[in-house]
Amino acid sequence: MVTPGRYPLAIVGAGALGLHFAAGLAAAGPVALVARNAARADALRAGVQVGSRRLVPEVFAPEALPEADWVILLVKTGDTAEAARTALALQPRGVLSLQNGLVEATLRAACGTTASVAVGQGITTEGAFREGARVQPAGAGETLLPPGFEAVAERLSAAGFRARIEPAIAAARLAKLLVNVAINPLAALFRVPNGALLAPPHRVLLEALVREAWPVLRQAGLDLDEDAALARVVAVATATAGNRASMLQDVLAGRRTEIDAITGTLLTMAEAGGVELPTHRAVFTLVRRLAPG
Repeated sequence: MVTPGRYPLAIVGAGALGLHFAAGLAAAGPVALVARNAARADALRAGVQVGSRRLVPEVFAPEALPEADWVILLVKTGDTAEAARTALALQPRGVLSLQNGLVEATLRAACGTTASVAVGQGITTEGAFREGARVQPAGAGETLLPPGFEAVAERLSAAGFRARIEPAIAAARLAKLLVNVAINPLAALFRVPNGALLAPPHRVLLEALVREAWPVLRQAGLDLDEDAALARVVAVATATAGNRASMLQDVLAGRRTEIDAITGTLLTMAEAGGVELPTHRAVFTLVRRLAPG
């Protein structure tokens, strides 16, 4: 049941991926989009081309928010706490992160102990990148949500996204982290789309990053054997072959990257277990030199 005056769904984050999700959802029903500030909201009200769709979003600035039943966060990991506070101002039933990295602890801390608000982190392998003023979707992925967010999964599915509830969401988040630590830094360093990493000379580094990360993530609960882990990364790179990874987009735009939240998270996990990851340490250092973390 839709409450009058409330949106059934809102998205905090009007980057390429946020606009991609907003365009799909808007074709199936009302969705509120929250931009980072009033100027960005004003610019988006003129409309933006997202693939073959012209999106004229119902967009809001953080200072003038509507109410919404469910909120999806699609912001950079460093903006998680601020975005969570913005999400709570929409008076939702639940706040769901589909961000990179492992941000659930940060999200829960920012949301406090409001028992009536469900909080969780899912994952998505949907891809999108900016091409001038246009947003280009790049490969249909899958979106997995934690239990409690069935209503969000239903709305995503109704909009044409592949979305479902994943009971083992913690293991799924580790699998997504594996994909991110392999693809994102290499795409940024070599300035190539995801698919190029499957061919020489990049393929050898891609495989090295997967095999080096696997024991650490397996110990943390990754539910894939080593060969299956490599197959998962290859499958995502294949499905999103034309996509420009988010870290590559950040480097090209001169923005801070999520290297600390992605590779940095893996290195912290390894250090806690007394494990050295020299290949990941090298790409971490190189990406940090390209752009701020």
